[in-house]
Amino acid sequence: MLKTDRAIIVEGKYDKIKLSGIVDALIIETDGFRVFKDKDLQKLIKRLAYEKGIIIFTDSDAAGFKIRAFVAKIVPKGTFLHAYIPDVIGKEKRKTSPSAEGKLGLEGIDNDVIIDALIRAGINESEGKQKEPQREITAFDLMSDGLCGTNNSKVKREEFLEFLSLPVHLSTSSLLKLLNSVYGYDFYKRLISDFYYSEKNSQ
Repeated sequence: MLKTDRAIIVEGKYDKIKLSGIVDALIIETDGFRVFKDKDLQKLIKRLAYEKGIIIFTDSDAAGFKIRAFVAKIVPKGTFLHAYIPDVIGKEKRKTSPSAEGKLGLEGIDNDVIIDALIRAGINESEGKQKEPQREITAFDLMSDGLCGTNNSKVKREEFLEFLSLPVHLSTSSLLKLLNSVYGYDFYKRLISDFYYSEKNSQ
């Protein structure tokens, strides 16, 4: 499996599912054209681009290139790479009919082609290799900090995401991946401490 420190920006959940079995990385969905209006999602993508770099990996149709161009426009120059899939005529198995242009989206492309596209984009063997092993943030940590597994955890998690200026709709698994990718355990503990301190003082 490929591994990269960069976040990979894809269009939808099926693209994310496809890539999750091929590359170990933080994968963020634009949810199609939603990224054009969702300021929180834009803010997240900008932060990831600035802090760790991103790979923009959309479909090869007109809609995919429109999303690609928009994402590239909102992030700083030099913080992103482009990965492209070739034009392949066909239909994804889950769909009843082909797309408007009759091309396969990222989810329908062969794994080997996707791997080649990511390598061409700039992923190399040295990416994702840490010099020293770091303590990972786990679901148990989130539970201990009141962000999952309790009656009020959904509210607390959303408040914590707002505190970090992140989209409140991020799932627990996506939050874990993001925290481990961007912050790390020690910094996360400082953030959670600051969060509860600010919450206490605001009451």
